[in-house]
Formats: sequence, structure tokens, C-alpha cells
Amino acid sequence: MDFRQLEAFVAVIDEGSFSKAGSLLLTAQSNISTRVKNLESELGVALIDRATMAPTPEGRTVLARARRILHEEEAIGTDVRSMAESVQGDVSIGMIGTTGRWLIPQLIEHQRVNLPHVTLQIVEGTNSSLEPRLSSGLIDLGILSLPLSNDSFRTDELFDEELVLVAPLAGPRALRASVLQIDDLVDLDLLLPLAGTPTRNDVNDVCAKKGITLHPKLEIDGIRTLASLCFDGLGYAILPASSIPPHLRHEFHGIPIADLPPRRVALVLPPYGVPSAPTWAVHQLIKSIVANDAQLPAGLTRL
Repeated sequence: MDFRQLEAFVAVIDEGSFSKAGSLLLTAQSNISTRVKNLESELGVALIDRATMAPTPEGRTVLARARRILHEEEAIGTDVRSMAESVQGDVSIGMIGTTGRWLIPQLIEHQRVNLPHVTLQIVEGTNSSLEPRLSSGLIDLGILSLPLSNDSFRTDELFDEELVLVAPLAGPRALRASVLQIDDLVDLDLLLPLAGTPTRNDVNDVCAKKGITLHPKLEIDGIRTLASLCFDGLGYAILPASSIPPHLRHEFHGIPIADLPPRRVALVLPPYGVPSAPTWAVHQLIKSIVANDAQLPAGLTRL
């Protein structure tokens, strides 16, 4: 077993064909086929279903470990280069959208000054879409809401963020209060995060304790999409406080919901391996940004 075999196998799965994997790795299709066949022969199992080009059950197991091995191989090079020179390399960050809205501009500004030879690649998504990518090594670092579905991830808590009801400033008088209770939301046309997401779990837990049921008009696994629909006038949304962008604060406000716990957001590292020098540098840079209270939006409290 060697790195080229693992690299070929991962490329075939990612690209969906042997020919495309060859183009990606700048080699002939026959070389890719030979490497994958040799890997399968050594392991004694088929790793790819040739009819669908999907990994077999054994292939999925090998794929997860192969990604980790190749990730560690790449990290060796970036670490050594960073020791000889300034920190350099690529860092991919998976980030929940509402946090990305305010953090990305600050991160870019600080990165240009402090880590000029590091290239950032940012993937926006939800916990459910980003956790598997982080676990498999497709991204280096995550900024996710807690709790996570897998307790093997390594976390560094950043801040708590109020959950608020986002409503038009010109809305009903009852929604101009300085604070609401979950009971006040029963008769509203609500837009809620999908069941099973951390925010929705918090909402459901509070409702269960108080013996009430909310009847959402729509459920979506995507906070930024929910926010956009709310701003388009399709309903009221329970969202993190930072969901309202500055240019809409003259039209919408966020009313704190007293009995909902805040959303906790953390830096998350994969459950395996040692972060590369660029990944660790970006990790520390994000912590320093959040440590400056003046740079945090209203409704956030650093930990």
C-alpha cells in the first residue's frame, strides 16, 4: 500500500470516474486503474462498485482513513515550510452562515496582516453538512454550534449568542416588547430550523417543559435561508441575534426570547491528527478576533 494508491482511490470517488481522476492527478487513466486494482488486491476486497462508481461498504471505511492519511501527508509539507519561513499554506474552514456574515470580513482583514502567506478557503453550511466534511478531512477547521453529533471532535468554545424573534419594526404592537416568552409565539406564522438541529432542539426542549406546541409554517436546515425568507415577509423567525445584517436594522429587530438558552458556538478540529501549522495559526487568529469584545455583534458574549 502506498500514497499513490490511496490518492488514486480518493480521486476516483471524488471525481466519479477513472478518467476524471487521471486528469485531476495528471496521469493516464490506466495508471489510476492499476493503482486502485493493486490496492483492492492487497486488501482482498472491492473498494468501488464499477456500475455506480460509489464506494462499497469496505470502500467507505478505507475512504475515511485514506482521507486522513493524505491530509496528514500534506500537513507534513506545510509544517516544514512554515518552520523554515513564515507560516504558509491553505486552510479550509467550514462555517455556519450567520457567524460567517460578520466574522469573515474581520478574518480576512486580520489574515492579510498577520498571515499573508496563508490562503483561506471558506465553506458555508450547517452543522449537518459540515461535520462529515470535517470528520473526513475535506475541511481543516470548523466554526459550528454546539452540541455536535459526535463527541470525538475537539472543541474550543468561542461565544454564546442570544436567540431572538426576528420581526419587522412596523409589526404588531405585541411584538414591540423588549423581551418575549416562548408562549408569546404560539399563534405566529413561524419559520423554524429543521427538527434535529441544535437550535430547534433547544426550542423544542423549552416548549416541552412548558407544555406548549409551536406550529411552524416552514422548517429549513439553513439559518441564512430562514433569515432571507423572514426578511422577504414570509413569516417570523427564531434566529441567532447576528442574523440581522446592518443594512436591514432600520426595518427589522430581534426580540430576545427569555426562556430560550443562547446558542453556543465553538472552533472545532477533526477528531484525529495534529493540526498543520497554518491551520493552528488560523485557529489562534480566530480566537484573538473573538476575544476583542468591540468586534462582536450585539447579542454575543465571548466565553
